[in-house]
Amino acid sequence: MITLHSVEDTLAIGARLAQLVRAGDVIALSGPLGAGKTSIARGLLAALGLEEEAPSPSFAIVQPYDPPEVRLPVLHVDLYRIEDADEAEELGLEDARHDSLLIVEWPERLDDAFWQDALWLTLEPTPNGARCLTVRVPAAWKDRWLLT
Repeated sequence: MITLHSVEDTLAIGARLAQLVRAGDVIALSGPLGAGKTSIARGLLAALGLEEEAPSPSFAIVQPYDPPEVRLPVLHVDLYRIEDADEAEELGLEDARHDSLLIVEWPERLDDAFWQDALWLTLEPTPNGARCLTVRVPAAWKDRWLLT
């Protein structure tokens, strides 16, 4: 478990992840509303070269970023409004997994089988305003995960 004491800490985790990611990776961001999922994504996208602040993809559902705007193709996905797995199929996430980094908020909206190879980050707010970050590291990340 990693304790994040501020928004800056949360952004920094995203920036550190940017040093490790490659096309085909999936980062699943889980936690309640306001836990810091989008802040991790913003830190990651900024470290990949995005100059403006990344918007939350809550309404667009999928926010794409392509080179030269960022170092590699990225889809920032928010599944909060997805109510059925069939809706997610229309997003084309399975196809995008081959050549893009997927950053997915609210991954629990889809079956766990979809996320077997995802680096799963769970954020939980604490009473003092900090965030507790727990990580599930899949085999594909074992040789890269250095943030503990």
